[in-house]
Amino acid sequence: MRFSTTTLGALLLAASATPAFAQETAPPPPITINATAAVVTDYRFRGISQTDNNAAIQGSITVTHKSGFYASVWGSSIDDYVTVAGTGHQEIDLIAGYSHTIGGIKLDGGILYYFYPKTKLAGDKSSSDFVEPYFDISTTIGPVTAKTTVNYAPKQKALALDQGASGKLQSRDNVYLADDFTVAIPKTPLGLTAHLGHSFGPSWLATDSNGKKGYTDWALGATATYKMLTLGVSYVDTDAKFLSATKNVSKSGVVASLTASF
Repeated sequence: MRFSTTTLGALLLAASATPAFAQETAPPPPITINATAAVVTDYRFRGISQTDNNAAIQGSITVTHKSGFYASVWGSSIDDYVTVAGTGHQEIDLIAGYSHTIGGIKLDGGILYYFYPKTKLAGDKSSSDFVEPYFDISTTIGPVTAKTTVNYAPKQKALALDQGASGKLQSRDNVYLADDFTVAIPKTPLGLTAHLGHSFGPSWLATDSNGKKGYTDWALGATATYKMLTLGVSYVDTDAKFLSATKNVSKSGVVASLTASF
């Protein structure tokens, strides 16, 4: 799911800080529904701005069965340069997965479909939409939660470097590896977050304007939670150089977010 770095850390911290009193007195319901609404000063996907360093509105809804199966829809506003045709202003992620905890180790895997409405032009051989299976493993020790994630996007049109400009699509695949850490500061509503990821290329997701076949992104942040609201601030950077029509959207920057969880 394409959470901004700050929002991801905020949700992990909120989950680790949720009281367990209700679960101690009654069994969990067979189906739970959770939702979020967020405003971010910049939507960063793997360190790269999807909004030309401008603000974005985001939201999600997740339905989880007690067996561990879940389905989720997440959406964000984006800038048009994110899509191949240059006509998209929305990203909608459709997710289906399964999670299970064994001996304090949480295993989570599923399939993520990135959908960009109104970006398919008549007669255009290119595509912006793509599928990406994912798997992650995480554990919590005291106030610290550590998570390792691997996303693999198999060869498909949306990852082709030339996007059909040469008359023939050159399909590519992509691998993204990441580690995320969150620390809930005891007896406070505050937390710290850290992220390190690497995207392996070449593909539409990993090759920057300098011709590098892959790049690394990282972030450090802090969060503050009050009831259903979480305020987050993080410093995000990459070693890439991705250019939009007006600027380098992969350069370092401070990203703030305000997230409401329901």
